[in-house]
Amino acid sequence: MTREVPYIDLLMEMLSIPATSRKEKERSDFLERRLQGFGSVVTRIHNNLLVGDPGISKGRRRVMMNSHMDTVSPAEGWESDPFKPSRQGGKITGLGSNDAGASVVTMIAAYHKMKPLLEKQIDLMLLISAEEEISGANGISSVLDRVGPLDAVIVGEPTGMQPAVAERGLMVLDGEVRGKAGHAARNEGINAIFLALKDVEAIAGLEFREASQWLPLPGAQVTMISAGTGHNVVPDICRFVVDVRSNDRYGNEAMLELIRAVCKADLTPRSTRLKPSCLPVDHFLMEVIKSCGLVPFGSSTLSDMALIPFSSVKIGPGDSARSHAAGEYIMTGELEQGVNLYCRLLESISEFKGSGRSPGEVHQPLNEKS
Repeated sequence: MTREVPYIDLLMEMLSIPATSRKEKERSDFLERRLQGFGSVVTRIHNNLLVGDPGISKGRRRVMMNSHMDTVSPAEGWESDPFKPSRQGGKITGLGSNDAGASVVTMIAAYHKMKPLLEKQIDLMLLISAEEEISGANGISSVLDRVGPLDAVIVGEPTGMQPAVAERGLMVLDGEVRGKAGHAARNEGINAIFLALKDVEAIAGLEFREASQWLPLPGAQVTMISAGTGHNVVPDICRFVVDVRSNDRYGNEAMLELIRAVCKADLTPRSTRLKPSCLPVDHFLMEVIKSCGLVPFGSSTLSDMALIPFSSVKIGPGDSARSHAAGEYIMTGELEQGVNLYCRLLESISEFKGSGRSPGEVHQPLNEKS
């Protein structure tokens, strides 16, 4: 008989171990010991914990459950110690309880319950990753190339146990405009601020005609600007930062081309790796979602789904509005719902007989061209 995971106790213990991004070692040590105690074979990659056999077997769908152990630093306003979780009735309060401790422990519970029941139907793996809150290089990206192609990934984040089938991407641009220095009193030089303002206006005027089924239109906002060395010196350099939110109709590369086309500035992306995603309408996961009576939606918040090159859905217990906030909490009823629904999803995946997408097909945004 499969041993049930005491997920509420596990959550309370886990939350008492600080694990801000890049400082997850102690929490990873704890979870590794507990997973091994539940009978799992665990592969540790940096502070990421991979449970299950990453070897590829023919004829079975390869499914991975994934959530993250790390947290942000505590926000101001906590009335209690964020690293000393408390339970009052059905409410558990503590940093990372909602994002994403609840998903971690309920996925562990569902994995250990369903793995032996479904081993002939699907190859099931579980990844508890690190550095999610900063999209760090030693997080999920350091693991995915070791697991081979995946047919489906279930990403655990607080969504009220409704499935996010699409997610916006993020790109940050550094812009630099060059003019010519001069004395302000004599109207000398070429003012780099005036030149930059033309680019700012052009960015604000961008229009997008292709609408996404799930996500809002993409956007680009100039959020920082700096120039000048003195009140009487015409500045020769003006620098600004652009926050770009992409969607499945306009990916990061497409947005970069559109912004460059209307700007005189030199624009340098810090990274284009946090891509938007969208589950294809004909993928078997979409059918599984419908069979479970769930309502798909598009998410504007970022998660490790942006770094996963396979078809994914984001779903987990809790409410995104509680994330990163003082007094963050999760309800025990939400934990129970999470375990039950994760089990239903896995069972439905194992029972699905339709073709859907081909095994291991890489998931890409629908439009990466300008």
